[in-house]
Amino acid sequence: MAIKNEKIARRLRIRRGIRRKISGTAQRPRLSVYKSNTAITAQLIDDINGVTLVAASSAEFGARKNCNIELAEKVGAKLAEKATANSIAEVVFDRSGYQYHGKVKALAEGARNGGLKF
Repeated sequence: MAIKNEKIARRLRIRRGIRRKISGTAQRPRLSVYKSNTAITAQLIDDINGVTLVAASSAEFGARKNCNIELAEKVGAKLAEKATANSIAEVVFDRSGYQYHGKVKALAEGARNGGLKF
């Protein structure tokens, strides 16, 4: 049990360190990524006003138990589509302490292909 708590504490320290360095505004919101074993979610957040502007999740595509790389790319493209509808073109990427490979990378590439600039 202690090992699990140490891993959680380490991940939270990494995440806090990243959040100290980046912040989102209304013109250039923060693209925050959350992934679990079953889903991946992305949000565009205005940190100054504390508001989520746009969100997309793998649950929107009917995936309840399995999220793969292709689905993560679709989530990124859907987020970019919603962002351009709200006239958002540039974002600050916050990977939330996750390594930039696999699903996180696919989501970022899907958002870039959809028209968002990092």
